[in-house]
Amino acid sequence: MLTAKQFELLRFIDGRLRKTGVSPSFEEMKEALDLKSKSGVHRLVSALEEREFIRRLPNRARALEVLRMPEAEVTKIDFGAKPKTVAPAANDRGLDIVDVPLHGRIAAGQPIEAMETTETLSLPTSLLGKGDHYALEVSGDSMIEAGIFDGDYALIERCDDARTGDIVVALIDNNDATLKTLNKNGDMIRLDPANSEYRPQNYRASQVQIQGKLVGLLRRY
Repeated sequence: MLTAKQFELLRFIDGRLRKTGVSPSFEEMKEALDLKSKSGVHRLVSALEEREFIRRLPNRARALEVLRMPEAEVTKIDFGAKPKTVAPAANDRGLDIVDVPLHGRIAAGQPIEAMETTETLSLPTSLLGKGDHYALEVSGDSMIEAGIFDGDYALIERCDDARTGDIVVALIDNNDATLKTLNKNGDMIRLDPANSEYRPQNYRASQVQIQGKLVGLLRRY
């Protein structure tokens, strides 16, 4: 699975090789992906190399070879609406693109810690709407009946409150984060899974901190 930036860089390298037979320079990659520094390019190239999409040719400067291209698309799922499929790369310069922080993995099962990372996902602003957003990789299967699967990327709008029925990122006891449907009942909060094999989780309201609500999903095939 590639991030949108990794996919965009792979397509850029592949296109340049097909056109000229010469790998683009790191400076050209930086400019093509609108990155602030070449260190970001180095990280992306290393990630593609580790995943065996490219390889560096020995004894040749700037020499990269594309080994394979993923047959992948990114899908945004709006609940109650037909999924809309969009290209994962930002090559259409008519689109407004935003880099969304990718903050590790979120449990759609028993709560686990959501770890901070320095990775980002590059997404068209039309997928997100207004507000401040971040992304989390889903781990677990407790929300599968809501169409949320292990390995999906949950797109989250930052907020500290939500309504009953919203799917939220809930931080429990300032330690564990989980993705569940919110149900408020006085001074108690119930976090409901969307999988009949899991039981709801009940907490005092003081134990639960809302850190955002789900506004969409990304999925690669």
